[in-house]
Amino acid sequence: MCRWLRCSRLRPRRFLKPPGSGKGKNDLAFVLLSDPEHEVAETYGVWGEKKMYGKTFMGIIRSHFVIGEEGKVVDVQIEFSPKKSVELAVAAL
Repeated sequence: MCRWLRCSRLRPRRFLKPPGSGKGKNDLAFVLLSDPEHEVAETYGVWGEKKMYGKTFMGIIRSHFVIGEEGKVVDVQIEFSPKKSVELAVAAL
């Protein structure tokens, strides 16, 4: 069995659709883990310095972890192309 989990430093309300938008608030294609204090990101080693438009700030580094059925990490990809995320995850399974 495969489940997708997205971890974000944003609070869940930022992902919910506004009333009347045509989609229900629970129409996410993944389980959302809100990590505003970045505890999970730090545990997995993906909270760090980022640069964008000449500015430096702290944030979640683009990454994915594939966790097997036995609860063990079977693949880690950090700073990868998001276009290849699904392909890399499926290959790890």
